[in-house]
Amino acid sequence: MPDLSAFSLKDKIAVVTGASRGIGAAIATGLQDAGATVYGLSRSGTAPQGVTAIACDLSDDKAIESAFRTIAAQGRVDALVNAAGISLPPQSTESELARFRATVATDLTGVYATILAAYPLLKKAGSAAIVNVTSINSIRGFPGNPGYVAAKAGLAGLTRALATDYAPDGIRVNALAPGYVATEMTAKSYADPVMHEERRRHTMLGRWGQPIDMVGAAVFLASEASAYVTGQEIFVDGGWIAKGLAITSDSKS
Repeated sequence: MPDLSAFSLKDKIAVVTGASRGIGAAIATGLQDAGATVYGLSRSGTAPQGVTAIACDLSDDKAIESAFRTIAAQGRVDALVNAAGISLPPQSTESELARFRATVATDLTGVYATILAAYPLLKKAGSAAIVNVTSINSIRGFPGNPGYVAAKAGLAGLTRALATDYAPDGIRVNALAPGYVATEMTAKSYADPVMHEERRRHTMLGRWGQPIDMVGAAVFLASEASAYVTGQEIFVDGGWIAKGLAITSDSKS
């Protein structure tokens, strides 16, 4: 039998942003189930059962610094998962430029601010992992939300940059890129029969993702099982990115 102990997070300290719902909540629970002590950061200050919740708005540098002063009592952080993100609908701000700036402030700048605040604690761990949750938007163009697409593409680039910078400190930096997952953020398209079907058919596996589908990759990237993996973006998208020609019953070639 293979030795699966490298996947264990027993006695590890993990921090998950966006832990109150959706993908962040699923990952926080998954890391806890793998043995980690988990701190969950969110604007609402809520987190799944067993996860220590800390209220933190990622667009507020002082709030981020305060959160990590609290976590510093643990002495180190072994894994940081940046799952927090926003996607603002059109006309939700006073201008399109304001929507772009607000999105980038949380989804890219806020992630970097979180990493900088966590860095001293990650360095103390000696062997630590950062997992940035990007999106299929990081390498594909999608309509109607340029700030979100730009932020996720930027986060993929930041992942590679910090993998280079932090390797001497024993910190691995990778990205987990979900496809279409049924969360609050995608509720509109999930509920719309036409949009739901378009997205379902675009995957190879023929279904939308669920938050729990992200947990296996997150545990892998946070654990010593991925000790030789850094600077990578792993797509957990049901085959969305890889899919080429759609296969129908009357077209097999």
